Amino acid sequence: MMREPVVVNGVTRWLKAGETMSQQNEAKEPTMPVLREEIGYVLRDVRQRQGRTLREVSHDARVSLGYLSEVERGQKEASSELLSAITAALDIPLSVMLREVSDRIAVEEAVQIPDTIPAELAHRYAKQQQQGHGYNRGDHLAKR
Repeated sequence: MMREPVVVNGVTRWLKAGETMSQQNEAKEPTMPVLREEIGYVLRDVRQRQGRTLREVSHDARVSLGYLSEVERGQKEASSELLSAITAALDIPLSVMLREVSDRIAVEEAVQIPDTIPAELAHRYAKQQQQGHGYNRGDHLAKR
C-alpha cells in the first residue's frame, strides 16, 4: 500500500495513494459517546433550565464548585454517591437523569427501536394461530 504526504494548514498527513482527506475521515469508525460527558451535559442542562448557578448547586450537594464544574464539562468521572448528591440538590430522581443520559447515548449510537412487530415474528404468530397453538387473550386465566 502506497502512502503519500498531504499538507493541510502546515500539518503533514500520510494518506493512501489517491485518497482525499474527506475520504479518510469518512472511513473512520463512528466515535462512541463518552458517558461522563453525557452525564455532565444532562446535569448542566437541568441546572440551567432551573435557572440555578453552579455555586447554588455545589452548596446544596456539598461538593466543591470546581469539581462540579469539571463533572458538568465531562472532565471528571463522578461516583454514584456524588451523582446521587447532585441530583438530590437539583431535586430530580437519579433515575430520571440516567434516563436522559441513556436517551442521548441511544441517539448518538443511532439505535433504532422498531415501532412494529418484525415480519418474521408476525408470520410465526399467524402460523401458530392457524394451527391452534397460538396464545389467545385470557388463556392464562383459564382453569387447567
